[in-house]
Amino acid sequence: MGHKPAAIAAAMAAAILWTVGNASAAPKSKPNQIKYEYVSPKDPAHQPIHDQMKQGRALEHLQELLSPLRLSYPLTLKVAGCGAANAWYDDEVITVCYEMLADILKSAPPQDLPGGLSRADTVLGPILAVFLHETAHAVFNMLQIPVLGREEDAADQFAAYVMLRLGKDEARRMILGSAYHHAIQMPGTHVTVPIQSLSGEHSTPAQRTFNILCVAYGADKTLFADVVERGFLPKDRAEVCAREYDDLNFAMTKLIKPHIDQRLAGKFHGTWARTVNARRANLARR
Repeated sequence: MGHKPAAIAAAMAAAILWTVGNASAAPKSKPNQIKYEYVSPKDPAHQPIHDQMKQGRALEHLQELLSPLRLSYPLTLKVAGCGAANAWYDDEVITVCYEMLADILKSAPPQDLPGGLSRADTVLGPILAVFLHETAHAVFNMLQIPVLGREEDAADQFAAYVMLRLGKDEARRMILGSAYHHAIQMPGTHVTVPIQSLSGEHSTPAQRTFNILCVAYGADKTLFADVVERGFLPKDRAEVCAREYDDLNFAMTKLIKPHIDQRLAGKFHGTWARTVNARRANLARR
């Protein structure tokens, strides 16, 4: 109450200058913010995985695929030896462990599966899903996207949604390949597990399988009709999948789409189609 008008004016001017200065200092979000790093493996057994990924330019292709994301800071995709099968996002770096990639390769079937799912798809699908899942964590954090429910489930939904943007044939291959990786971890049709195993931040493999298939079936009931007909997705769950997909589509459109460069996003399918065939052929020879 006792401040002089000149002092008040000076304080207001200082506040305005501070606000403007900080606003101008804030980095501008822009596309093409994805970087990558191939770390030499600690375990010699992982050297072939490192070499194959580097020769096949796997991270470069993922870099191009994710380039439409508008970010304020660079995001690095990294493969490295970790001592355990794991993947995570932290401090603008996504790390996928050679141990996890080795597990995915080991779990692939010896030959192609019925329904048009190749052995290569059971490798490419899970690997793409892992990178997209961790990208989701990065996007939620770097763009301050609010998440209702468990973030791990939201990251799975993000990954499935992005895979569905690849075009019908590739979307089906990647979705089924990803679901296969979780499905083979199911112990059977009737399960008895320690109660503590249900307390993890990730859903169980069975739940992750059904959630992925439900998003896919809800998006395209014709393309994924056989997952219900063949009993991979229970009919009672399938009845609500269109609504589940609509909710996901609304959230992605409302929260994520404003941070996507639409011009680059229009090339998304073409980018994948141009780069995937060589990787699929290489995996088929192994």
